[in-house]
Amino acid sequence: MGDPFTLINDWLIDVLVGFGLELSFVQIFLKFLGAAVMGTLAMLFMLFTIWLERKIIARIQDRLGPNRVGPFGVFQTVADLLKLLTKEILVPSGADRFVFIIAPFLVVMSVIGLWAVVPFAPTLFGTDINVGVLYTVSIGSIGTLGIMMAGLSSNNKYALLGAFRMVAMMLSYAVPMILALLVPTLLAGSMGFVDIVKAQRSMWFGVYAPIAMLIYFISSIAEVGRAPFDLLEADSEIVAGFHIEYSGLAFGMFFVAEFLHAFTISALTATLFLGGWQGPGAEAAPILGLLYFLIKTSAVYFVVIWFRGTFPRVRIDQLNNFNWKFLIPLALAVVIIAAVVDKVAIEQGFSRILLHLAGNAVLFLFTLLALRINSRALQAKEEAIRTGIVSPSQTVGGGD
Repeated sequence: MGDPFTLINDWLIDVLVGFGLELSFVQIFLKFLGAAVMGTLAMLFMLFTIWLERKIIARIQDRLGPNRVGPFGVFQTVADLLKLLTKEILVPSGADRFVFIIAPFLVVMSVIGLWAVVPFAPTLFGTDINVGVLYTVSIGSIGTLGIMMAGLSSNNKYALLGAFRMVAMMLSYAVPMILALLVPTLLAGSMGFVDIVKAQRSMWFGVYAPIAMLIYFISSIAEVGRAPFDLLEADSEIVAGFHIEYSGLAFGMFFVAEFLHAFTISALTATLFLGGWQGPGAEAAPILGLLYFLIKTSAVYFVVIWFRGTFPRVRIDQLNNFNWKFLIPLALAVVIIAAVVDKVAIEQGFSRILLHLAGNAVLFLFTLLALRINSRALQAKEEAIRTGIVSPSQTVGGGD
């Protein structure tokens, strides 16, 4: 089986060079073109994934979901998009018009920009940069800036409070996410996504470091603001958070960014921990690599949807406690274990996979023990409050 992606790339080079352009300029131009094409394809794919998510959530809730527009309601997303296009974008009086309008574009572009470095197949990726992991962290911060701009520019106290809550959670959960990203970087010896995928030829990093994969996955869901981390709003609430003043296409762009971001973190999880396009025959037939990548990404995306449809919301104090008192210490321990174990395995010639699995097993058991001790301490404190030995005011600030 041939490589259609390389054939297309070579054909474009021949055509552009034939017009008299320098080869170096053509190669740079094709890198930017590839990044733009990947982002555009991701946006078009969202027309399907939004419908798919609505159908799966409906089945979880014992509903039918979209079933009117087109067969099985598959064109419902297109109908919703056309409806939003016909609505006027209203700018509140007293709002900063330029910042108000540019904010949703920044949020969407920050998500689309992530697709520029994701390798879909051995020869299909927007651009290969040697700091891809650092790039994803940096470009994601633009979305945080867009959310803050939307809240500040709306001239609405509820929008501002919603932006504060969302940004606080995004910045908090960025810490364990970045720590978890260090693990595949250490194991591959590179921050480039292409190198990370190639390093998983013999074994996925999700097998080497399952706890790191779980930390990254949970932190990424929190970054998106999906249930159970939907601190910004609930489906039944009237106040819609930082985008309460938005309407029309600008309002729709925030939701497109959310759905696209959910699928993007699935793609990144598959790339960093599940081998990306790696699979039998993928290097000989890159089209198979694309198929493997889509299967892995879809499997992770289903788990994201499953989380949204089953887990209840948690309070803001529970979110903060879970992050700062549990997830971040666990992420630090994972990074230290991964670095030490990998160095020992390489220098001493031990089995790399067995040492990593043993290290993760020990950390898992230690975590269970710590949770058990903390749970018993909480039970003892609650029992003391019920029996009147300790007043509730004496327990403020500890034990959670």
